[in-house]
Amino acid sequence: MNLITTILLITSALSVLLAFVSFWLPQMHPNTEKLSPYECGFDPLGSARLPFSLRFFLVAILFLLFDLEIALLLPLPWANQLANPTLTLFWATTILVLLTLGLVYEWIQGGLEWAE
Repeated sequence: MNLITTILLITSALSVLLAFVSFWLPQMHPNTEKLSPYECGFDPLGSARLPFSLRFFLVAILFLLFDLEIALLLPLPWANQLANPTLTLFWATTILVLLTLGLVYEWIQGGLEWAE
């Protein structure tokens, strides 16, 4: 048996063992709070058609934007091995400058203020 087969067997056995333990081990103590359809802090008896704050969407979009920035800049350390690393540094700096200018613009416009 080679090393890869051994590792696959050990990880599979451990995963199955942990899955069975997670079904048998937890203690269930249901109460009215846990049995209610919402556990997120919203009133479960109110209307389901209440307007949702657009600030949450702004935070989500900003998170995605900066998450994509990290994904674009992740290969940058390996780009030093290229024939022309200054070109790579130029494009990485361009991306960072554009994102920083967008963030400053949002900040000046008041889009990052949570309460007005």
